Amino acid sequence: MPLLRLIPRNLLRHKLRSLLTIGSLVVALFLLVTLRSLITTLSSSVEVAGSRRLVVQSAVSLFVDLPLNYQARIEKVEGVEKTCKWQWFGAYYQDESNQFGQFATDSDTLLDIYPEMEVVDGSFEAFQKNRTGAFIGKRLADDYGWKLGDTVPLIGTLFPHPDGPDEPWTFQVEAIYEPTVQPFNDRIFFFHWEYFERTLENSPTGTPGVGTFVLQTEQGVDNTAVMAAVDALFENGPQRVQTTTEAQFQQQFISMLGNIPFFITMIGGAVLAAILLACVNTMLMAGREQTHDVGILKALGFPDNSMALLLVAQSLFLCVVGGGLGVFLAYGAQPGIAGALASVFPGYHVKPETLILGAVVTVLLGIVAGFAPAFQATRMRCVDALAGKD
Repeated sequence: MPLLRLIPRNLLRHKLRSLLTIGSLVVALFLLVTLRSLITTLSSSVEVAGSRRLVVQSAVSLFVDLPLNYQARIEKVEGVEKTCKWQWFGAYYQDESNQFGQFATDSDTLLDIYPEMEVVDGSFEAFQKNRTGAFIGKRLADDYGWKLGDTVPLIGTLFPHPDGPDEPWTFQVEAIYEPTVQPFNDRIFFFHWEYFERTLENSPTGTPGVGTFVLQTEQGVDNTAVMAAVDALFENGPQRVQTTTEAQFQQQFISMLGNIPFFITMIGGAVLAAILLACVNTMLMAGREQTHDVGILKALGFPDNSMALLLVAQSLFLCVVGGGLGVFLAYGAQPGIAGALASVFPGYHVKPETLILGAVVTVLLGIVAGFAPAFQATRMRCVDALAGKD
């Protein structure tokens, strides 16, 4: 259509204004997609939870350890197939700012209960054979440049080394995993419970307790009945327990964030409203400047709907260019954002649905912003437009 050739010419009349509008759209859609991705990442941690995995923790608090001998009793509960100990280690690498998830665990059942971890480098069998071996996520290895065979010294804070608070715990990287589903955390450092326990048994703190027990139930078993049986087993102590599904356990961490998801949504909505007003203002100014042009086109016989299409098309062009760049940058920035937020939002990623949402919002912004000047153009008489009257 010949009128479409006028779109770039009209927009280039005020290059700075068009560039500033595009720039604001880039920032707005980048923020919208990123903020939305934070919310979906939080929700995904619940959605991908294993349906056969249950978590046993202290009924008092997650920060209260459970007795080690609970494991043998839990394994005898009908419907429990496998168990695995998890204890948060709370150490750092070289500098206190270098903190990440570290867990002492049972290597013989870890991969059976968590098949989402796929070994991509090294051998899990080598990890099992090496008492001081480590099994780590690929992103964690990339962050610190660790390779197979590297010795990694960690300074314990919650569990200092018995030889002194500044004495490091040393581990050898034997296997590296990548998650097969998102947003499974790929920045975790696993090591042997046996090494952890034997090192501390002669320390002043003595044999450590267990943070949580993760259970895998048998296929087809009623998880509710298993949870009730485990809770009843320790009803009279010495430490009461609370058994939940993995999804409920993950939900606890989201609830700890309070209203953060709500505030993130509000911020995204405010950004969207602000950019909509800016785009409407830009198009109203553009429509006013093109009043005389509209009059000429009407005098040449172009119908009102062509005038409306021209102005809406200009708005769409601006929004698609700016919004498209913003969505593309948000998608391309995933690795950097995931690394920066790994300790708070592990497994950050942009879902395809979020990209589609960004594209839809971009198009809707263009249509809505172009509607007001388009409506004015259709109501304007040819004589008034040629005279430059609004």
